[in-house]
Amino acid sequence: MSSLKKTARIAGLCYLLLGIAGVYSIIYVPSKIMVRGDAVATANNILANEFLFRTSIISDIISNTILVFLVLVLYRLFKQVNEHRAKLLVALVIVQIPAVFFMEAFNITSLMIFKGEILKTFELTQRQDLAMLFLKINDYGGLTLEMFWGLWLIPFGLLVYRSEFIPRTFGVLLIIAGFAYMIDSFISLLFPSYRAFVNQPTLLFVAIGEISIMLWLLIKGAKNNIPIIDKQ
Repeated sequence: MSSLKKTARIAGLCYLLLGIAGVYSIIYVPSKIMVRGDAVATANNILANEFLFRTSIISDIISNTILVFLVLVLYRLFKQVNEHRAKLLVALVIVQIPAVFFMEAFNITSLMIFKGEILKTFELTQRQDLAMLFLKINDYGGLTLEMFWGLWLIPFGLLVYRSEFIPRTFGVLLIIAGFAYMIDSFISLLFPSYRAFVNQPTLLFVAIGEISIMLWLLIKGAKNNIPIIDKQ
């Protein structure tokens, strides 16, 4: 059981680091730089805060690297509960990683365009519009990836629910968080004008589900119960 607790706490630590890096790159930096619907203001902000913009790219790469380690630790923690679901959890995370690196390439390209390092024959407004196009591709790529952010939480929640060494409540909260991610992704892609109405409520469910399991794993680790074996 000490080994089980240690593995759970390592997972909690990875989850904490993932959350810090994710909040920085997805929420904090865009709030300081991006101006919705204003390419000129966004370009000026990026050029004035180039280092901050670059740190968000590095933070995003780091967070997805941490995510890989997290899911491997979770596989080790839950494979004795249900190996098939544990493998599915890993697969739904791993398929996301290549897309993230492509999206960061778009961010770097947009920065190069704003700085005039490429497309020098284009006029300033044309370069700004093209750079914003790359940033917008990155945004829509994020909305697509949000579907997978939700999908991997479903087997994660089911594993927690069946584990017996983590309270079932956290499994239910994770499943709800997974569906919340997917609902936000669907609404944002199908009905973008309604995104503002669903974004905050769905992300609240996400925060409750992911923060609660992260804190439990980090602080408590695992109950003093023997995990069940379920190879179905």
